[in-house]
Amino acid sequence: MLRAINSQKEVSTKLTKGLLDLIILQFVSSQPMHGYQVITKIRKNFGVYFGPSTVYPLLNTLEKKGFVKSEWNMNSERPRKIYSLTNNGQNMLNFTEESLNLICRKIGTQTNIEMNMEPSTPSQTNHLALQIR
Repeated sequence: MLRAINSQKEVSTKLTKGLLDLIILQFVSSQPMHGYQVITKIRKNFGVYFGPSTVYPLLNTLEKKGFVKSEWNMNSERPRKIYSLTNNGQNMLNFTEESLNLICRKIGTQTNIEMNMEPSTPSQTNHLALQIR
């Protein structure tokens, strides 16, 4: 049981890390935020800690690509760089979400086909052929 839990945690961490740029874009699309807010929100929502050495370089890369823009907020106790989504970032976020949805649908379709691979009657065989098309 413990091995299964560790495996699930490992998969969750890998997926989160692989989608970290998408996650950050999604967070800053809902509201502008500084890097520490991003780090905290990732930990709170995904149970995974990515530190400043991971998040800040990724924010800089997203900014260089034109997906986020930053402004210095000098009104707080200490100056903070606030990141917000650009139009290009919103377009990339939409494209990535559509791509992920497509992948999930294909995985779901594949799973359904595998589950129905052993028809018990000839009529189910025809139904299976319609599902694959």
